[in-house]
Amino acid sequence: MFQKYITTAILAIAAGSGAYAYYTHNVQNPWTRDGQVRAHIVQVTPRVTGQIVAFNVSDNQEVKAGDTLFNIDDSQYKAELASAKAAEQQANALLRKAQNEQNRAQALEQKVQGSVSTLTLNNYQSAVETAEANVAAAKAKTQEAELQLTYTEIKAPVDGYITNLNYRIGSQVVANAPVVALIDKNSFWIEGFFKETDILDVKLEQDARVTLLSKSRQVLRGKVESIGYGISKTDGSTGNALLPNVNPNFQWIRLAQRLPVKIKLDQMPDDLQLRVGTTASVQILSN
Repeated sequence: MFQKYITTAILAIAAGSGAYAYYTHNVQNPWTRDGQVRAHIVQVTPRVTGQIVAFNVSDNQEVKAGDTLFNIDDSQYKAELASAKAAEQQANALLRKAQNEQNRAQALEQKVQGSVSTLTLNNYQSAVETAEANVAAAKAKTQEAELQLTYTEIKAPVDGYITNLNYRIGSQVVANAPVVALIDKNSFWIEGFFKETDILDVKLEQDARVTLLSKSRQVLRGKVESIGYGISKTDGSTGNALLPNVNPNFQWIRLAQRLPVKIKLDQMPDDLQLRVGTTASVQILSN
């Protein structure tokens, strides 16, 4: 009988020690399964309006910075460039005319003093300055038309992956309206959402361990890159009829808020492809 009590006590002590060790480990090494893969997403946005006439990529395709993604019909912009160049030529011709008239009047005045009035000479000078300004304005219009023409070729600004491509040849795009998302392949990170009570002693550059839900047996190493300074407030935000939204809560418990902690991975395995929005578990290791 006594031996039975001893065995029970040993098992209880072992269980208590295990529970204490587990609790201490999790306090010293905060852990959360509420993590996500994140990356910078570039919204590919054309600068001109027009119809898509050529597509060089498909959905979920990898692209390199500088690759042409699609082309917009450039016939209108070629015509505008030709018109701008013609206006520039006309402005240059008027400038030469004004300069010739000024030179003729100045030469005549030098030969015969008083043959041309000061007012007339000033008017010729003003005409030349006006013509020079018109030439500068025409050159600016030409440069603008040239830029507009180059904007009809949409290129990838970074290396990455095209995703959610819903446009086709013949689709009409509008200037400054996003067309497709481009995920920057060199910007992936892991964002873990930790309870505010768990990250009091977490420091920048602290080691972290990450496991993906899709590949839970593979452990990724990283470091704490940043800790969020704030989260959005829900209570008090304006709701219906301009009244504040206040969520009901339990009076006997205070729920800890969760703050985002950004983890920069040290090195990526060659056979692993991160995907934005997928689930990850994150543990911050005590140094």
